Amino acid sequence: MSIAALPERDWIRGISIKQPHAACITAKAGAKTIENRPRAWSWRGWLLLHTSKTIDQPALRVPLIARTIRGRDLVTGAVIGVARITGCHQDPDGAPLCSQWAHPGAWHLVLGDVQEFPLPVPARGQVVPWKPSQDLLERVFQQLPGFRP
Repeated sequence: MSIAALPERDWIRGISIKQPHAACITAKAGAKTIENRPRAWSWRGWLLLHTSKTIDQPALRVPLIARTIRGRDLVTGAVIGVARITGCHQDPDGAPLCSQWAHPGAWHLVLGDVQEFPLPVPARGQVVPWKPSQDLLERVFQQLPGFRP
């Protein structure tokens, strides 16, 4: 797909996620459909999944995470896929959590339409939603020729 086929308006953001959490999102066609954040997000739409340079070492010992990422490389500092944010909510105190991936008290980004890239694309990112450059979009969407936003 050429970059010319992508929309020119403001339609996509990037988000940096620590490993192994990012790998859980891209594993098994979006095994992890909730991303926990300290604040609510107003952005809805497409999102580049960027891995931060930090690995959450204690998370590697969580059985749910260990089972999900078994055999996967934990690439850092790269865009590894794309997903769509369809919602953001916080579970009420005392209510059951919306997902086995949800953390109590956190805001939950609801992710869908997850697609993993065949090859990681090295890039810099930020914890808050960031606007990817046209150059980065061109490099990542060369790997998903059938992608249409």
